[in-house]
Amino acid sequence: MDITVHRPGELTAADRAAWSALQRARPPAEAPQLHNPFLAPEFTLAMGACRRDVRIAVVREDGVPAAFFPHQRTPAGVGRAVGLGVSDCQGLVHGPGFTGDAVELLRGAGLVLWEFDHLAADQPVFADGAGARFGSPVMDVADGWESYLAGLRERSPKFTRTTLAKERRLDRDLGPLRYVHDERDPELLRVLMAWKSAQYRRTGRGDRFAKPWITRLVEHLFHTGPGEVRGLLSVLYAGERPVAAHFGLRSAAVLACWFPAYDPAYAKYSPGLVLHLAMARGAAEDGMTLLDLGRGRKEYKDSLKTRELTVTEGWVTRRHPVAFGHRMRRAPVRALRNTVQGRPELFRPADALLKRMGQFRTGG
Repeated sequence: MDITVHRPGELTAADRAAWSALQRARPPAEAPQLHNPFLAPEFTLAMGACRRDVRIAVVREDGVPAAFFPHQRTPAGVGRAVGLGVSDCQGLVHGPGFTGDAVELLRGAGLVLWEFDHLAADQPVFADGAGARFGSPVMDVADGWESYLAGLRERSPKFTRTTLAKERRLDRDLGPLRYVHDERDPELLRVLMAWKSAQYRRTGRGDRFAKPWITRLVEHLFHTGPGEVRGLLSVLYAGERPVAAHFGLRSAAVLACWFPAYDPAYAKYSPGLVLHLAMARGAAEDGMTLLDLGRGRKEYKDSLKTRELTVTEGWVTRRHPVAFGHRMRRAPVRALRNTVQGRPELFRPADALLKRMGQFRTGG
């Protein structure tokens, strides 16, 4: 393999086009994760505009780009998936039949280790490093909105009846509902981020929007010009007031669900669930085939999903003391978190404790 490493801004237009072509080499029905916008060059370029540690290793065979390996790196050579902690699909973008060696790839990229937490399933180069496996629920709208809704009624009849009843009640009590699939008003993006920050604090979680680079990333993707891969802000209005909103990342085929939030003053109407149904309809009408809800077991995801894709967590390493030390620090934290999240008898009290802490932080 001939491997060169570039900063995002150093990629040529031809390289970016080749990257996108590799994503389209297999149809969405065959390789849905390959079409995820988190694997698109636009996301890595946006990350590069917000962080200085983003790099792209380009693998060439006979002078032609065969694979693209986006990553973040430390000066010591510890690599992370681009957007680790906020990106819901990670990996090497390559065409059918590509074979490579993970250690050779790391060496060529100047890394001693590469860590991931949402590795796409079809990643043979990193198969040996994949550890824990997780379901990533998706809403399949390839056959259209009506087909999805019919399936939802069959899979989750009580959930569907309740949500549609709340939608009617919201329309009746607060004014006619209006859904904007692609809202371009930046003030609404600021409203969404304020709602989401309050939700993080209220539930005892770390506020992602307290990190300036995440706020810059979302704003950068929102202002990205028209194209297949870009940020998408969707808003549900009741009368003239916004009651729920979502900011995600879209490609031609996949809407990656990212930051949903709602005005807690209207929580009894479950506006977030009403919004997700509107998003499914909007995505289907926009020609998308899949809404990726992201890794994590939550009741609303279990109700909305049609099936699950698989993502894995782990790392690939070279024999190096820095790699050994990083794993020794990170492995216990990961193991504890996954144990708590994977066992309801542990997760429920931990979640309740976080919410009590959130109430204390917010003066509740």
